[in-house]
Amino acid sequence: MNKNFWVSLLIMFLTIYTVRALPLTLLRKEIKSPFIRSFLYYVPYVSLSVMTFPAILTATSDVRSGLLGFAAAVVLAWVDGNLFKVSIGACLAVYAAELFLI
Repeated sequence: MNKNFWVSLLIMFLTIYTVRALPLTLLRKEIKSPFIRSFLYYVPYVSLSVMTFPAILTATSDVRSGLLGFAAAVVLAWVDGNLFKVSIGACLAVYAAELFLI
């Protein structure tokens, strides 16, 4: 292994450790602000969405079929909420779009 790998690994370790250790060292009291609590509550959902949405659009051969699958998933999640049904419905919507429309 070359030196750049170990330097990169060290930088990644320090970055992740700092991000996780700073809240433990700086925030000793419970957060009482409703705004900050609600903001921190939604951070994992927003992070996951930001990472997932571009992959939805680029996973298919055409962006339109990805958007159709996304729209189908949103509608199915709104109506039923069952993750298995939502994923199967989105896959079927993308398959039908790729097969018939595009």
